[in-house]
Formats: sequence, C-alpha cells, structure tokens
Amino acid sequence: MIAPDSEIIAILREMNPWWRGERVSDLPTWRRAAFAELDLWVRQPPAPRAVLLSGARQIGKTTLFLQAIEALVAKGVNPRNILYVTFDHPLLKLAGLDAVLNLWRTTEVRDPGLEYLFLDEIQFLPHWQTWVKHQVDFQKERRIALTGSATPLVAEQQESGVGRWHTIRLATLSFYEFLRIRARPEPHLPEVPSLSRLFDWEQSAFAHATEAAAVLELEFHEYLQRGGFPQCALAPSVTWAQKLLREDIVDKVLKRDMTALFGVRRVVELEHTFLYLCLHDGGLLDMVALCGNLSVKKPTAANFIELLSAVHLIHKLPPLGYGKEVLRGRHKIYMADAAIGPSVLSKGRALLTDDALLGRVVETAFFKHVFTRFYDVNVNFAYWRGRNDVEVDIIAEVPGRLVPFEIKYRSQNTGAEDLRGMLEFCTTKGVRRGYVITRRLNDFGVVRIRQDDTDIELLKIPAPLACYWLGRSELEPANRES
Repeated sequence: MIAPDSEIIAILREMNPWWRGERVSDLPTWRRAAFAELDLWVRQPPAPRAVLLSGARQIGKTTLFLQAIEALVAKGVNPRNILYVTFDHPLLKLAGLDAVLNLWRTTEVRDPGLEYLFLDEIQFLPHWQTWVKHQVDFQKERRIALTGSATPLVAEQQESGVGRWHTIRLATLSFYEFLRIRARPEPHLPEVPSLSRLFDWEQSAFAHATEAAAVLELEFHEYLQRGGFPQCALAPSVTWAQKLLREDIVDKVLKRDMTALFGVRRVVELEHTFLYLCLHDGGLLDMVALCGNLSVKKPTAANFIELLSAVHLIHKLPPLGYGKEVLRGRHKIYMADAAIGPSVLSKGRALLTDDALLGRVVETAFFKHVFTRFYDVNVNFAYWRGRNDVEVDIIAEVPGRLVPFEIKYRSQNTGAEDLRGMLEFCTTKGVRRGYVITRRLNDFGVVRIRQDDTDIELLKIPAPLACYWLGRSELEPANRES
C-alpha cells in the first residue's frame, strides 16, 4: 500500500465521527422524500439485497447516507459497527475496498450484531459489482448501502448485479423540496395525493386554491433559475447558483467523470454535444443536424448521448409506439434538471424574459417531477406525434391506460384551439382524460369537450401547483395514481 495504514485510519476516523461519540456537524434535520425508502432498505430490507442510491453529482446522496447513519445510532446500533467511506477520496480509492474494511476491523472493535457499510461513489472502484454480488450472497451479517453518480448497469456489466441490489434513483430537488430547503412558508393548500383527485373538485375549490397559490409563482421562477441541486438552491444569488451548477457539477462530470469512468478522451467533442443538447432541451433529437453542425460522427455522438444519460445529466423520451415505430423515431431530450440548460448557456435572470426558452424549461421541470414520482413502478414515458405535426409532450404508459400531459406555459389562458394535439390523441387512442400544464394561476379547472363522439375531460393546472403537489405526494409512495 502506497499510503501508510496510519494515514488511511486517520481519514476513516475523520469520516466516521460517531466512532468517538460525536455527531456529523451541520447535518440538516429536514429529510428528503427518498429517506424513508433508504431507511427501510438499510434497517429492514424487504429482500436480501444491497441498496444503491443512484443520481447525479452534488444531488444530496451523501447527506442521505449520513442521516441514515444518524438514525441507526439513535436506534441503538453500536457506532463501531457502522462504516462510511467515500471512494471519491484519492487515497481510499488507491487503497481499495478490502484494505479499507480490514483496517476498520483491526482498529474498531466489533459489537455482536449486524454491520452496516455505507460506500459512497462506489463506481470509482473496479469490479465493484462482483464484490457486492459476493457480499450479498455470502455475508448475511452485513447491510450494504452504496451510492453512484453513474448508472451501474452498462454494457458488459449488465448481468452482474441482477437481484443483488435495489436501486433508489434520486433526482434533483422537487419544487416542494426546494421550498423546504430554503425554509419558505408553505401555502395553505389542501392535500392532493394524486392529481386525478382534482377532476372531482367543485369550482369553488379551484378558486380557493388559486388564491392560496399566489405565493408560489415567484418561488417557482426562482426554482427554474437555480435548479434542484441543494447547493445551488442555497446559493446567495441566481448568478452564483448557475455558476456552481456550471462549474462544480456539469464541468466535473464532463471533464473528469467521463474520462475516469468511461475512458472518454474526446472531451471537447463531448462538451460540444452536451451544449447542443442544452440548446435543444425538450426538443426532438436531430442526429443528422447534430453531427453536421459539430462535425461529429454518428456512432460517436450516439455513444456520448448514452453516456450523458448514464451519468444522470439527460433523459431520453422515445416516441409512443412499438417495434419499428420506436426504432425509426427520434427521441426527445430533457435535461435532468430545468436549470442545467440556462446555467450552461449563462442565461441568468434573462430566462424569465424569453418566453420560448421559459416554456421549454417548464416542460423539463414538469417532466422531471412526473418521472420522479413514477420511476419505481411499471410506468413508461413517451411523447406522441399525430397528423400535421401536432404533438402531445408527455405520455405516461400506465398498465391498461395512457395518461397524456401537454405543457402550455404561456401568458394567455389555454383554449380548445390550443389543444389540437391533445384532442387528436384522445380521440385516436380512446383516452378520456388528460392534463394541460398552464402558466396563469387562474387558468385552473376542468374543461369538458366532445370531439368526434368522444367525451374528453382535461384538467388545466398551473405549473407551480402541479410541481408542488407532485413533489409533495412523493412523501406518500404507496399512492401511485396519476
């Protein structure tokens, strides 16, 4: 070992203050919605598996780990049976996992009972999937929790972890969590565990909610500019927030992680590809235009896009259909957070005066919310294009039905003439209900339209309310209605 044992032990003791009876300083008392699921899989896993907390850089994975450790200590687990280690640290990565575990057990006396291993940024270790598989199969006295900033099941490694870990995919802060972390007062709004419940509301209820939601409008625009990365949410200004996102998060992924994890050497071409995607956030991916404008070969660009998805910077949305319809169709690309594109493009507060860009950013924000709410159940997402280039932005493919969402973030109220794509989709597919995400708070309510002998109900709901309720309902994961 290049580093002496004493150096490694000193690092471990600094990372594990509970060994000496101390708490982690400045640990937030407020917990994200994902904490309950993580805590369950650490303390009473429903199946004999490890748990993998997966998500982008600087998204709050380490904080969740430290909160889970604090909860274990509070419940009486011997602190010396709990190990936290991050392999983002160069010396620990160099030492390797087995050496770190051996030093832990030679310096900290084990108490009878379970051991709890919290292994941060595990993707920096070679063959970690094989190690986890062996631990889950043969070390029943250990509970293992992992974090990773890149999707683990890539290429030849796809089979190594099947059935060995449960994945919790952590997104950036929802709008509701953004308000909580910034200690903003909550509006006096009714509980809405499912947006579908709003179809049953009386008109007076919509009016009362509209009045109560007035405080959300400015906060929602702040959220769109700052984004959902915790350090950006708490930055002293929008300028600082976008600088942090651009330099501390995006640049490190493109210039460091892509090389370290996937061996990317053509970093400039990768950066140009990502910039192109930022410029076309929420739009259809035109590979011919991308390759022609950037002078990048199609296989190279396609590989870059897959890797950007693997490190949680983008989402790919296929067209609705099956087989050749999907293979031949173009994907839509969404940034993983609404503020990524404006931050990379250094838009600042100018975002709020660019109606076209603001509409695309709201679409990205809403997609993140609805995707996060349903990612862990059997729901696929797509978009739909009909005749004469009419389109529905997002389709949730729920077992047995399709749920369409159209984003119309514009100053004027949304009328039937603005919803030709939604109405064509509903009549073509036999869908009776859909959702229209609006801008104006008073553009809120249920409209009923008869189209081609089909009775269609559309819920118009302002984006701040839709994102607020979707983010809040994540706290009730058992309820999975649309």
